[in-house]
Amino acid sequence: MVGCALDGKDQTAGWTPEKIYAEAREQMENLKYDKAIGLYEKLEGRATGTVLGQQAQLEKAYAQYKNDDPILATATLDRFIKLNPASPALDYAYFLKGIVNFNDDSGFFSSIVSQDISERDQMAAKDAFAAFKELVARFPNSKYAEDAKLRMQFILNNLSRSEIKVANFYFQKGAYVAAINRAQSTIAEYPDVPANAEALKILIKSYNALGLTQLKNDTQRVFDSTYGKDKKTPAPTLPKL
Repeated sequence: MVGCALDGKDQTAGWTPEKIYAEAREQMENLKYDKAIGLYEKLEGRATGTVLGQQAQLEKAYAQYKNDDPILATATLDRFIKLNPASPALDYAYFLKGIVNFNDDSGFFSSIVSQDISERDQMAAKDAFAAFKELVARFPNSKYAEDAKLRMQFILNNLSRSEIKVANFYFQKGAYVAAINRAQSTIAEYPDVPANAEALKILIKSYNALGLTQLKNDTQRVFDSTYGKDKKTPAPTLPKL
């Protein structure tokens, strides 16, 4: 660990907070996140209640995120948000919390190329959405707000796709009532997303399978008027990181 001698003495004991911060930044630039985290923690303790102390906490969260530890990063950001409700960097804290979960390698948004993200665990996606939503609601003029909105829409698109996969599963198994309920709840919970076209198709097929002709025809009219018989719905796109 940087700053620790072989005899166990803390070599940063005589350092100023500014020197600790500079060393932590250098370790970050060298991708030595463990060492940077240790230095940020020392700086937090020595600069408690100062702007530099707040900065150290935020940068520690980022280092934890880069060190593939989203749980610790989220905990650090939650602590920052709780202890610094008036911080001018509060919008960034919410944004980073959303990013940590948006890119959680163990969750909904990992392996984008190799696996359809709508098939993965949804918890990280919902946590990311909640953080971005809080940012946009509390800080609509933040420089991070527009990016957060794009990511929120992307999350909704993919959460709805996940629901459609379940509805399709029910339909393929002949559980038409369950398929109808899932498709209807998708439309109600995620309005104005591309997956709603598929939700309507599932409703049409399920009503037809159950012999509910009037409901099938009514839903078909809704589909035709909204999407058109040959109109394709746009696929969701991922904002650049």
